[in-house]
Amino acid sequence: MHDTVSRSSARLWRLAVGATALAATLLAPAPAQAAPPSEPTVVRTDAGWVRGQTTAEGRQFLGIPYARQPVGDLRWTEPRPVPPWQGVREAGAFANRCAQTASWDPGYERPSHTEDCLALNVHTPQGTTRRPVMVWLHGGGLTAGAGEDVVPDAFARRTGTVVVTVNYRLGAMGFLATDALDKEASGGVSGNFGMLDQQAALRWVRANIGRFGGDPDRVTIAGESAGGRSVCTQLASPTSRGLFRAGIVQSGAYGDCSARTHESAVAQGRTFMTRLGCADTACLRGKTAAEILAAQSGLNWGPVTGGAFLPVQPFEAFRKGAAARVPVLNGANQDEGRLFAFARFDAAGTPLTAEQYPSVMRTAYGDRVLARYPLTDHPSPTIAYGTAQGDQGFACPALRLNEVLAGRGPVYAYEFADRTSPPFASLRNLGTDFDFGATHVNEVQYLFRHFGLDSPLDAGQRALARQMTDYWGSFIRDGVPRAAGQPAVPAGGDRVLTLRAAAQGGNGLSRTVRAEHACDLWDNLPGSAAVTVSR
Repeated sequence: MHDTVSRSSARLWRLAVGATALAATLLAPAPAQAAPPSEPTVVRTDAGWVRGQTTAEGRQFLGIPYARQPVGDLRWTEPRPVPPWQGVREAGAFANRCAQTASWDPGYERPSHTEDCLALNVHTPQGTTRRPVMVWLHGGGLTAGAGEDVVPDAFARRTGTVVVTVNYRLGAMGFLATDALDKEASGGVSGNFGMLDQQAALRWVRANIGRFGGDPDRVTIAGESAGGRSVCTQLASPTSRGLFRAGIVQSGAYGDCSARTHESAVAQGRTFMTRLGCADTACLRGKTAAEILAAQSGLNWGPVTGGAFLPVQPFEAFRKGAAARVPVLNGANQDEGRLFAFARFDAAGTPLTAEQYPSVMRTAYGDRVLARYPLTDHPSPTIAYGTAQGDQGFACPALRLNEVLAGRGPVYAYEFADRTSPPFASLRNLGTDFDFGATHVNEVQYLFRHFGLDSPLDAGQRALARQMTDYWGSFIRDGVPRAAGQPAVPAGGDRVLTLRAAAQGGNGLSRTVRAEHACDLWDNLPGSAAVTVSR
């Protein structure tokens, strides 16, 4: 399955440094500067001092640049060290979002045309203890989103961790591959700029997080949807070795974490250049961000195999033992596909009807799938279609990922199955009464304040949110997910921790998740339709 991002669903959602010398430069300290007055919110980074803020949950430092901004001639180049600054830099506001189109997400109603966006945010409890660190990579189909999409301050306090959220280049800005850019790339293959940004941020964490109270030797990378796919990709990247000790993949295994082949990525790059009327890189670098965004619509943006960053597909790296041997917490949501089915049908004003259902299912998946998903088993045609889409696109790939990961390190499996969960913020804004159940993204609000908003969780859901936070926090601290009074998650992935509010039966361990999602069908069905993922 390919991670194709359509413009219609995107409206709903929103480097490795190749040479050793350049990596050393990133880690080298900045010239000495006079220390400012002692303040708990003033911290020295390798590039200079920053001043954050004290909050009810601890301290936060927002908008810290971790690489030189990729503007002008630096567009489509690998991330470079931050130029040092003098004095104390204010770190009280989020940086620009990387260039992206508008969406219905709160605060994303207008497009962003900014490219000076390579920054991160640090949330830490009070004190200077060497705490474990989680680096969060945001979702958005690799074409939208920003580090500010989640506010993890309460999570950091409750778990006793330092949380870093990261901006990285998106869409064509982050994933354009061309023959000419290949010649500029240190690894000989272009198209991984956004992934290399993530690695540059991890190197910044390695060099600096100790001054914020974090332990650079205890870093967990985590993310949801495209962020989870990013984690899956970084696990398989040889150039990420030593930058983290564990990974959390939330709804990120879709398409078996597959990347574009170099050949297909360069072919798409030619299409992109033709749309812009460009014959060379100089022309591309002269185009505005708005022109770039218009030309990238409908094309597939994501990591590229064949170079130093990602020599082979992630699943192949896992099977060969050529991936990071670190603990992984991996899972998906029970009703992932309802969001995408809603986007295709109901949100477009054309709800799927019972009369249309057989034809639509046959076109997408064929008669065998139609027979396994009879309309009588589901509340509506849209939900029936979404169930098949979620099983094929998320649930079964997550279980396959468990299998390949189990051969190279501890893997702990979960499924977020709380069908009472309120729709996340973007869907609440739509004012629809569609039953999203435990759909894509819905678990994020149980861990963080999504878009900085408080979710309308009832008492049982708040209890589940605390339990999930404890599971995640335990994994970040010790590499094993635990929560007091809750089922222990066994390593190996053969049993899945199902996460539900008490009113839905509470948390439990299951061996039937694979059967519930018809994975015997999907794992042996070639040519099934791809899920369009934009979040």
